[in-house]
Amino acid sequence: MPESAIYSATLSSGTGVTLFPRSRSRPMRAGRYLVPLVLAACSPASPGVTGQLTVFTAGSLAYPFRELLAAFAREHPGIEPRQESSGSLEAARKLTELGKIPDVLAVADHGVIAKLLMPTYTTWYVTFASNAMVLAYSDRSAGAEEINGENWWRILLRPGVRWGSADPALDPNGYRSLMVLQLAERHYGEPGLARRLLEALDPRFVRPNEAQLLGLVQAGELDYAWSYRSLAGTAGLRRVELPAAIDLSDAARAAEYAMAAIRLPGPHREAGDSVEFRGEPIVYALTIPRDAPHPESARAFARFVLSPAGREILDKAGFRLLERPAVTGSGGGETLLP
Repeated sequence: MPESAIYSATLSSGTGVTLFPRSRSRPMRAGRYLVPLVLAACSPASPGVTGQLTVFTAGSLAYPFRELLAAFAREHPGIEPRQESSGSLEAARKLTELGKIPDVLAVADHGVIAKLLMPTYTTWYVTFASNAMVLAYSDRSAGAEEINGENWWRILLRPGVRWGSADPALDPNGYRSLMVLQLAERHYGEPGLARRLLEALDPRFVRPNEAQLLGLVQAGELDYAWSYRSLAGTAGLRRVELPAAIDLSDAARAAEYAMAAIRLPGPHREAGDSVEFRGEPIVYALTIPRDAPHPESARAFARFVLSPAGREILDKAGFRLLERPAVTGSGGGETLLP
């Protein structure tokens, strides 16, 4: 990767990628947005389920959680929902570095909660949905009429083809993109492929989260962007469906996926700590932090997300629902299950 890249990276067979921001002090402003949801009250609120409800979500969960919060507020008109969306790692560091505590945190990788927040900020999480990695593109993209699940990497390596990825230090889609590259090298039998693709990634097209990249594809500024199947569908973009061996969607391939590995900054970047993320099937999770300001409202909303009505909203947004939500850890998650 060129020296102008925003990461330093090392990649070698069997060790994966190690990524760190070049500046550990850079602010976490990009990719973060606060959405106050204003809904008219129409009936008295349920006891304990009133006041402000703040939910931090992964960028890929922004749309369905907006719908979930709106539906929940219709049932509990005393609620004042607020949604703040960003990359999942960035969301976790709002707790660890900025001391901002939401009522509910929903992330695109359960490992973010396990590795960055447990046991200090929470002791449990509930998994509820899955997804698949895809390459999103439009009719105007270079190579749009020929790209497929077998030749995509050849298209991305062509001179002049513009493609982007999320920031691995802020967003799971970013480090999952790099895992896809590692797995593709093995799957297609192309030694050095992951390095070649990493070197071809223009640092100008690395953004804080994958949702921002899709806007660039829609505007014709990018030809391709790494994303999730659900998000590409919501954005109305075309997508390259990758082989199950590399798209991180198949629970039966967990051992294969684990051959890919990424090392990233840990909960406190200033301390220089780091954590390893290994490839695994994509699993979304939510938790209620220990010091959630409105725990009763948080629990009520989390139950709604996991309820049939909530799962229907997620299903319509293109997520693959887990057959049954599952709790890891202890201290509150068990009471949320239907």
